[in-house]
Amino acid sequence: MVIKTESVIIQKKSEMEKKVKRPNILFLMSDEHRFDVAGFSGNTIVKTPHLDSLAKSGVVFNNAYTPSPVCIPARQCMMSGQYPKTCGCEVFGEDLAPGYMTFARRFSEYAYATVACGKLHHCGTDQMQGWTQRIGMGDIHVSDRFIDNKDEKSFEDYSVPVSSVKWTQVKEVKRAGVGKGSIRETDDYTVEGAVRFIDKYFNDLWYDREQKKRPLLLKVSLVKPHYPYLADEDKFRYYLNRVKPYCENVTFDHPALTPHKAEVGKDVSEREIRRATAAYYAMVEELDEQFGKIIGALENAGENIDDWIVVYTSDHGEMLGQHGVWEKQKFYEGSARVPLFIRFPSEFKPGTVNENVNLCDLFATLCDIAGIALPEGTESKSLVPLMKGEKVNFVNETISQFGRTHLMIKKDSLKYMFYGDKLPDMLFDLDANPEETVDFISAPAYSEIVGYFRKKAESLGFCAK
Repeated sequence: MVIKTESVIIQKKSEMEKKVKRPNILFLMSDEHRFDVAGFSGNTIVKTPHLDSLAKSGVVFNNAYTPSPVCIPARQCMMSGQYPKTCGCEVFGEDLAPGYMTFARRFSEYAYATVACGKLHHCGTDQMQGWTQRIGMGDIHVSDRFIDNKDEKSFEDYSVPVSSVKWTQVKEVKRAGVGKGSIRETDDYTVEGAVRFIDKYFNDLWYDREQKKRPLLLKVSLVKPHYPYLADEDKFRYYLNRVKPYCENVTFDHPALTPHKAEVGKDVSEREIRRATAAYYAMVEELDEQFGKIIGALENAGENIDDWIVVYTSDHGEMLGQHGVWEKQKFYEGSARVPLFIRFPSEFKPGTVNENVNLCDLFATLCDIAGIALPEGTESKSLVPLMKGEKVNFVNETISQFGRTHLMIKKDSLKYMFYGDKLPDMLFDLDANPEETVDFISAPAYSEIVGYFRKKAESLGFCAK
């Protein structure tokens, strides 16, 4: 028999006391939320009081970008902390391989309860990808694509045509206005499920088996303000004559920048553009209210939100008619730039970060804050130094990819866009021309940096010019 001495017992107790309790994490996410349609980003028209309150005491990233300006690749790259070519999600419909290392899976390995409410947008056979529990009906667009080894002929008569998922962009604009729609119903279901889960997890009135001591990673992922642009009547009325729609914009005669158009005077009227914009703003206010319900549910359960890490972001933006373009899929700011803030007041003072960061960086950042080792193979970099005001050795550069051949490299204020070896590349200077109406690719003053960008694109696996 081995008898532990008093000194050993004291040492063990001291080691246990040194263990830091891992913080709970609330990951709030929307779909297609344009970076500049939020109060905390300076928009004075839209009402987002709940997000604004969180952002005011958090760290706001003013130049956050999506790894891909389309839903599925953006979300899977964010979850894996890898860019499209690395994780194998380059186009809409490709998913992470079963059992892939995501930040949800990593946190579950460290005893976190990882719970996702709402949209994840998986279309492969692994519909959990590290989440230990899923709530809601946020993946209604996925249909039956997750079924493994299905007999394709048996499904032919029941496949969902693309036209049933969305209207043409012109019809989307023309039909915009007051209405419920599947998106709003889906989000209502998600929020209700999240609120019920919170009560069960922290209160469990019936069986008294609350799990307050186990750390929780709770993701609430809404589909708003994704089209169709349908909103509550009172909110729609409020914004209708307040919004400033994009009706006159410089467009580029470039094949990669012209799809998804609904031109004023040709396809749609200025009034219809205004209605779509008003509905979009109203949907943003609705998502803010729903996130307020989540915060309220946590506080009602006795949780202090100041003890939580709170993240808010979106998978990509929405062009909203700017440059005559709707939806996403472009490297314009309205499409590729996303809202992002991280709030953890016990560790980080309120502030702003102007360096270029990426949704892929959230994996490393959350691991860093929670004290979890970052697994090998990610391309994610921790944003904690920036959040602390430390910028030494930080490379102010990030990338985004659309499809297999389109690449954006953002370095400082310069945005380089590569569109394959058969289309001309482009260069925007956001300091000199924040409206993104001038292409500087052939300007002599930019020749050296253009050479750098082209070599960088080649090193990333994109054919050189």
